[in-house]
Amino acid sequence: MKKVHRCAWAENDPLMQAYHDEEWGVPEHDSRALWEMLMLEGFQAGLSWITILRKRDAFREAFHKFDPEAVARMGEREVKRLLENPGIIRSRAKIEATIGGARIYLKMRDDGEDFSKFVWGLAGGKTIKNMTGVVPAKTPLSEEMSKALKKRRFKFVGPVIVYAWMQATGIVNDHSLDCFRR
Repeated sequence: MKKVHRCAWAENDPLMQAYHDEEWGVPEHDSRALWEMLMLEGFQAGLSWITILRKRDAFREAFHKFDPEAVARMGEREVKRLLENPGIIRSRAKIEATIGGARIYLKMRDDGEDFSKFVWGLAGGKTIKNMTGVVPAKTPLSEEMSKALKKRRFKFVGPVIVYAWMQATGIVNDHSLDCFRR
């Protein structure tokens, strides 16, 4: 049987392998799904992605399947409830950033600005393929996107987080040169 070559970070954990093989780096154009992943990347700040991946179902339950309308209506009572939920990352700042992020997402939509078109427009409309095999922590584009997201008042969107999000959502193809998903 021929060995499947995948990115080294996904080799040792079945959950990471499935995420890598089925999701990571697949170009995402659905605005809501892009927003959900941006929020999850924000929760990852200071932690490992496997921690978020293992808690993703609990996050989805806690945040109403990341329905921006429902999340935007959450208030202090829900924040307190979430701070007691062991299934998610219990950070007040990250929880409030997600609620605020839903409100920003809806404002963009209500102002006629599609989140997907906004993001992909900054990227030039197509996946950027990393041809070097060297994976940076951030790029000039992630810095530009970070500034654009911060200008709209999103939180936990520094250039390193944004770059990880760009990789996850297929805005950038950073699969290793020998990876079968490349």
